Parts: sequence; structure tokens; C-alpha cells
Amino acid sequence: MTDVKHMKWWGWGKEGVGFHFEDKPGFAPFVDYAIGIDLWKTPAQEPIAFDTLTTPKSKATKVIVAALVAISGAANVSTDDELRVVHTYGKSIRDLLRIRASAIKRAVDVVVYPADEAQVQAVVDYASENGYVVIPFGGGSNIAGSLEPIASEKRIIISLDLGLLAKVTAIDEGSGLATIQAGAQGPDIEEQLNARGWTMGHFPDSFTHSTVGGWVATRSSGMQSDVYGDIADIARGMRMVRPNEATTVIRPLPSSSTGPSVREMILGSEGRLGVITEVTVNVHRTPAVREIIGYLFPSWEAGIAAMHEISESDAKPTVTRVSDAREAGFSFATSKAVTGIDAQKILQRYLKARGWDLENINLSFIGYEGSKSHVAYEKAIVKSIVKKHGGMAVGKGPGALYDQKKFDTPYLRDFLLDRGAAADVSETAAPWSKLNQMHDAVYAAANKAYDEIGVKGWIMSHLSHSYHSGACLYFTFAFVYKTDAIAEYDVVKQAIQQAFIDNGGTLSHHHGVGVEMSAWMEQDISSGGVSLIKGLFDTADPQHILNPGKVLAGE
Repeated sequence: MTDVKHMKWWGWGKEGVGFHFEDKPGFAPFVDYAIGIDLWKTPAQEPIAFDTLTTPKSKATKVIVAALVAISGAANVSTDDELRVVHTYGKSIRDLLRIRASAIKRAVDVVVYPADEAQVQAVVDYASENGYVVIPFGGGSNIAGSLEPIASEKRIIISLDLGLLAKVTAIDEGSGLATIQAGAQGPDIEEQLNARGWTMGHFPDSFTHSTVGGWVATRSSGMQSDVYGDIADIARGMRMVRPNEATTVIRPLPSSSTGPSVREMILGSEGRLGVITEVTVNVHRTPAVREIIGYLFPSWEAGIAAMHEISESDAKPTVTRVSDAREAGFSFATSKAVTGIDAQKILQRYLKARGWDLENINLSFIGYEGSKSHVAYEKAIVKSIVKKHGGMAVGKGPGALYDQKKFDTPYLRDFLLDRGAAADVSETAAPWSKLNQMHDAVYAAANKAYDEIGVKGWIMSHLSHSYHSGACLYFTFAFVYKTDAIAEYDVVKQAIQQAFIDNGGTLSHHHGVGVEMSAWMEQDISSGGVSLIKGLFDTADPQHILNPGKVLAGE
């Protein structure tokens, strides 16, 4: 069988890796306060054994499997039930709840691992000739429902896993461009680039288990996008396979004026237009100096005002992040036990003496990259702005800890799910002038939803990406569900998403649309915008075999 590695079928990441709270003395009290779980008295529910799952039987006949084997080889075609479940869903809370409840209504029928673009073309053409559905698969990290088949789908469903296409195939050092196969995951990309002194600078939360093809397909954004750009800025060229057509080729040009942008059509298309096989991206020399500094602000409003002013200044940090008091409290609660001098307690006494409200501390991380002199220049500018808004620097230590655990948050989601709590995220982007209003409105909407379903819930937020005209706000919410986890979750999720739209934000900043957010597309981009996208999808895929049902609701 193929040696492509996948995340565990019932949760995030690798088997044997998870979140542990025993060495974090503040975490259990925090969880008890936030959502009412006593971690010391609430044992983790062990994931159900896979052989107890009711997995829909594969509809792929021996004839179909043989035809796919003829294209990609016996080792790269599978109807194994566990592999089919892995490829049926992403890693949203809805996905995991359904899997753990053995509520899988429709699974993909067969998984194929093409070894090159020619095999991708052959599989797509075979599917088109026979009216079969093709769903491209990268790392399986999506949380927007971009991978799941339509529950009522009666046609054969092929999951096309790009995991064997995982190489950086070329670097144009004179132009700062790298060509990468679409199935390459974040760590593999950076390892191959770093070996030659380059970096892509794209680090989404899902970095360790997501692919460059998936980033393009969902319009991903990384933690350092303030400087490196979102994937829409980074991806300059791409190749995409379509049924019974020559490969769509977008050359990696710095800019062009060639009518409506086909490159932009592919970005965020979630497999609806074809299968992305290769992406050419901007890359940069690895910086001589890289630092993330922690800062504190006395209020959310002060932190937002500082981030806005930094965005207008001569400083261009790679990371501008500020957590509100609730998320700051969560961050402090995840600190490990201290054996020597407790710097956190010393800092709290210092802040209290200066009149700070310790319950309203906002925590910020700001990243710097470049030469030693350039980093020093930017840090001086930021220091002045932070001070102006009543904030203070707390040094490299907190920033280093943030840097170390920045990709670990999804494991915490699984930890809570094991104990009967649903935790999820929703993110939006809005103009600077609307961010404080947005923050308060989303909190109000979530708390009203918690009251409606009769639970004690928690919500917290941070600003994660800054732009000229606005920023991204990222919300995390959690609650202990009662009898119907998905129905209760829907009440909260829908309230938050509607608050985004009602207060001048977008339905999604970087997680894509999938089926999870498609109900808000018309409110976000207008009925005319939806009509244009539908026209594009219908014309490009009249058979509706390319990942149908994603992006637009009701198809």
C-alpha cells in the first residue's frame, strides 16, 4: 500500500500525540470556570474502536477498481474502510462528532493516489467518461466541510489523494519563485526550501498537516501574512487538471492585464473547477534574525488601536496578534508549572502596583524578521506605538513559547471533545472602524445562543492578521453539549456567522466556504455574485462531478 501518511481517523494529528493538562496548574481551574468541567473528575472518553463504526459499503465494483489500478497501480488504489473514512471528512467539530457517533451517511467509494499529473488527468477523464464524482484530497485538515460528499450522492465517488505529489521541483533563485507539487505538506515544503536557504513564509494553523494545493483551493492565510501575504498573494502560477481538456496553466507572472483573472478563479475554488497539481509561489531568503516579542495592553481597545497604528507605520512586522482578556487568560492558563522564580506572578504584582486591572490584560505577540539592524529599527517603532497606547513589552520568553506551541491548538479541541465539550473556531475580516463593534456583537450573539440552548459557554478572540484597511478577528468558542451536540453547536455557530455579516464582516477570512459557511454566501457577495459563481461552476463542470455541493448552498 502507498506510504502516504494520514492523520488519525477520529481526531487531529498523529496517533499518540495529544494535549495534557497535568503539568499546567492553571488549566483545570480555567476550564472549570469557563465551561464547568472538572478535569480531575471527568475522565476522557476513549475513542470508539474503528471496527464498531458503521461504514457505508463501497459502491466501487471490481471493474471500477481494476480501471483505476490500471492508471495508478494496485498499491495506489484502495477501498479499505478506514482509508475511506479518513478521506470522507475533514477535521471540523461536526466531522469528528459524526465519526465518533458512527453517523456516516455517505463515504467515498475508492481512494486513488496518483503519482504524477498524467495519472491525475487519466483518473479525472475516466471519472468524467463514466459520470463519477471526484473529490481532491490534500492533508485532510479542512474544517469547513470542503471534503465531505453529498449525503444523497448515488454516483461513484473517487477521493483523489495528491499525497505522492510532494516535492519542490524547482527554484528560480533569480526571481524568488519555487514550483511545488500540490500534495506537498507544510513541513516538507519548508524543509526542502530551507535546505537551499529559502522560505515560503506561509504558516497557517494547519501547517503541519495541510498542503499547498489545499491552501490555494481554500484561499488560506498564514500567521506571517502581514509581510509574506496570504496564499492569494503568494501563489503566482499553477497547473490544474480538468476533464477531457488540456491542463489549465497559469504562468507565474508578477502581474498581468489579461481580462478576468483565471488565477483568481482557481483560488478558493475548492475543487469545483478541477484538480490543482502544481503551484508556483513567491519565496524569500531565510531571514538572518527572527524574533517574536510579547506585549501587554490594558484593554482590547488599546491593543486594537496599537495594531492599527503599527499597520500605518514604517514598521512591517511579520506577525501582529493581540488576544482579548479572555484569550489572554486562556494563554496564561496553559503555562507549565514553574520550579524557580515565577516571573508571571512578579509581573502581575508589578502591573497591579501600576493600576492595571489584572482581569482585563490583553496579550499581544509581534514578530520581526530581517537583518539585525532592520529588526532593531522596527522594534523601536513598535515600542513607541505600544507605549503610546498604554502597553508594555514583556520580552522574548512569551513569544518563544507562542512560537513553539502555535500549531498545537487543534489537539486541545480533541481533548475537550473527549470530555463532552464542543469547541470550534470562526474567523472574519472587517474594516478597522468596525472591529470593536464586531468583537462585542459576536460575543453578544454567542452568549445569547448559549442561553437559548441552556448551557454555560465560553468565547474568546484575537486579532490575527492586519491589512491596510482592516484586520482578521478569530473567535474560539466552547461549551458542554447536552443531548444533541450537532444541533446545539449549530445554534451557536449560526449566531456567530450571522453576527459577522450583520456587523460588516466576511463569512470566512481563511478557512474557505465548503458546506459549513455556504448559507451566508449571498449575504456576503450579493445575489449577483452568487449568480456569477454558479455560472462559472455550471459552465466549467456541466456534469457536476468536481466536488459538487461546495461553496454554493442548495446545489
